[in-house]
Amino acid sequence: MTDPWVALEPGADPVERARILRRAHETFTEAGTVPRPVRAVVADSWRRSARAGVGPDGGASVELTDGDLGAYRAEHPLARVMPLCRELMGSFALDGEHLLAVCDAHGRLLWVEGHPATRRQAGRMNFVPGARWAESAVGTNAPGTAVALDRPVQVFSAEHFVRRVQSWTCAAAPVHDPRTGRVLGAVDITGGDGLAHPHSLAFVQAVARAAESQLALLDPGMPAEDVVELSALGRDEATLLTAGRRIRLSRRHSEILVLLARHPEGLTGDELLSALYDDESVTPVTLRAELTRLRGVLGPGLLASRPYRLTVRVESDVAVVERRLESGAVTAAAAAYAGPLLPGSRAPAVVRLRRRLTDGLRAALIARGDPDLLADWAHAPWGEDDLDVWRALAAVRPTAPVRARLAALDAELAAPQPERVRRPDVPGLPGLPGLPGQQVPPGRGIRPAPGPGRVAGSRAGRPRPSAT
Repeated sequence: MTDPWVALEPGADPVERARILRRAHETFTEAGTVPRPVRAVVADSWRRSARAGVGPDGGASVELTDGDLGAYRAEHPLARVMPLCRELMGSFALDGEHLLAVCDAHGRLLWVEGHPATRRQAGRMNFVPGARWAESAVGTNAPGTAVALDRPVQVFSAEHFVRRVQSWTCAAAPVHDPRTGRVLGAVDITGGDGLAHPHSLAFVQAVARAAESQLALLDPGMPAEDVVELSALGRDEATLLTAGRRIRLSRRHSEILVLLARHPEGLTGDELLSALYDDESVTPVTLRAELTRLRGVLGPGLLASRPYRLTVRVESDVAVVERRLESGAVTAAAAAYAGPLLPGSRAPAVVRLRRRLTDGLRAALIARGDPDLLADWAHAPWGEDDLDVWRALAAVRPTAPVRARLAALDAELAAPQPERVRRPDVPGLPGLPGLPGQQVPPGRGIRPAPGPGRVAGSRAGRPRPSAT
């Protein structure tokens, strides 16, 4: 075969080819060997599918439904090129009784459109929006294999790993972010044996290239170097992507940028000082020195003052999780949550935001009751001791390991705790505010409520010079 990515050369008998492939597929599933004339790209995909634990009698599962799917699609970059994909492929799919499908980089189908009868038939194998067709989930298939290999590919008949899909033929090509080059997903055409032709593969490749060109044209008015992305979940030191550079920030600079990204209108020096420091002895001079160093790290023009603010819009992973939670897209929010916000930070405002984000997501997961989402949280480092989540998981998936872990957590909770050692009052010995037997230094402990015009958390006590 001249082109290894094309399933069937012109003039070849599709019926005979399908018969040979079915026999080869049975040989592989029974003996683990791939006989000729199975294409190398298909043989490699079958092996990956088997290693991933995919069974030939398995099927796709639906991961995104209703609100989750709608919110995820609305935010996905490929939503902006769906009108173009429909214009280029819609009539072809309808006239030929085919389907137009678009998936994300994880192989999840976001849109499946085309001939109504074909859609109903495809629905019986869960080839529907929200279903996961990654190669690692359902084996060899055009959209899943295209994003796995980052190559256009055509899959014909029994080249599909799962038997219930072997009456179909599909061709898919990946679509890339024109700025970063990363795979965003794939466009796919799915139907009968009539698609087993080099033209169908060339067709989806052309559509994918057109989509990439459209994305480049639709890029916001600001040049690419002004796009700023902040990643602060699951790490103590945030990273900032700006002007093509990825900057690793110090812990204090990470806290400052998280807060300024959350307040695009800006923060005064006093507000920022209160948000960052719980220590009354920290002076505005310290904050100004940190901001001067931060300007040097970011480069000119990104950080303005009076009030302190960022001059470009910053897209943070915190904001992504919050938006998805607010729209009810719990699955999508959990997928974007890489861990607690700056987990080592003790800055008062960051601690409050971290707690609010974590509590909001875990409450949504418990209310949803999805066993896979609960298991992902429970087995993550931040959830391994989360008793409420383990209880919720045990209610919907009462396996022996889950029950054992829940019993261990319950036993730990019931065990008597050692008494806290009470330190005597020793003059000059610093203690923790509010604990019995310890001195509370002047100015510490319970603070007065903020008065009119003051932000919550602003400092009480002696007058101090302005941080601005």
